[in-house]
Amino acid sequence: MRSTNEPTDAEANATNNASFPSTPARVAMPDWYQTLLDAITQRVNVGRLGATTAVNRELAATNWTIGWLILDRQSEEGWGSGVIERLSTDLKAAFPGSGGFSPRNLRYMRTFAAAWPSYPILQRVAELPWRHQIVLVEKLDDPDIRLWYAAAAVEYGWSRVILAHQIDARLIEREGKAITNFAATLPPADSDMAQQATKDPYVFDFLAMTDRRNERELETQLVTHVQKFLVELGQGFAFVGEQVRLQVGGDEFFADLLFYHLQLRCYVVVELKSTAFSPGFVGQLGMYMAAVDDLLAHPDDKPTIGLLLCKTKNNVVAEYALRSSSMPIGVAEWKDAITDSLPEEFASSLPTIETIEAELAGEEISPDAHD
Repeated sequence: MRSTNEPTDAEANATNNASFPSTPARVAMPDWYQTLLDAITQRVNVGRLGATTAVNRELAATNWTIGWLILDRQSEEGWGSGVIERLSTDLKAAFPGSGGFSPRNLRYMRTFAAAWPSYPILQRVAELPWRHQIVLVEKLDDPDIRLWYAAAAVEYGWSRVILAHQIDARLIEREGKAITNFAATLPPADSDMAQQATKDPYVFDFLAMTDRRNERELETQLVTHVQKFLVELGQGFAFVGEQVRLQVGGDEFFADLLFYHLQLRCYVVVELKSTAFSPGFVGQLGMYMAAVDDLLAHPDDKPTIGLLLCKTKNNVVAEYALRSSSMPIGVAEWKDAITDSLPEEFASSLPTIETIEAELAGEEISPDAHD
């Protein structure tokens, strides 16, 4: 006897004969299909980014306003911490299901408002997510330095983790500080961009080397942690390879690390040294760069740039050595940790909030803006 749950013969035949529409093969699409798909994909991405930016801006404005209301009332009434707890409970009741009203977050809002006393300045960096804003006010007291990192996070699209890392590694002190001959060997626009792409020192705090005098082990560690290495190198670097073979006049040479810089449109040869800088390193690196230009570079690529990373260097010796080279080369130190404090002379040379605000707005800066 057939179970009532079993299909009848007619039902089984109908199921066997059923057909479902299949997705047409991509090769069957017209020639213009890919263009259509790319245009729609780009529009969706732009829309999503715009929506996220709008949400971040609105959240920053709301939290800033809440923070200022708390600050204003506290300055007038001088009340204790119990008000924050009561306010948190009542806001949660007023907006059930909404997050962000914990006592801790309300205190962050108060700190956030105090950190950005000028709302027009806040608007320049308000598109950063709230957790980025918390990192900025937790880690940085100086408003000029905070604004610098906020602007960099917006420009380069840093994640919260990378933002925190760049602050801890004191990027603002190191960016663009390598000793180079770029001004003498590159066109002005390229030399400025190339200089800004350097650092001194480079901080490899992710290394786990057994012998810091071994250049091959240093290279292996950097390649093993290539993603962290790329973060430290900065925006625009793409890893090409290690120990890149260059055959010149029947002889073989091997460049330590080879990168391509997407904005500069050129190869970058990185040579690693576990010793102090020596003038002879410049000639060796220059030969590698010439070989890369001839053997690997596309005719449309710009001249290859070289970067020497040494354990230590005498700045005067490095400057003299670079004068003798017609190849664009930078010299910097590498360290496995940052331990020194911010030098007073550096702190005094930081741009003011007004200067940075003008730069973010694309305005012309007067000669005395840094005074």
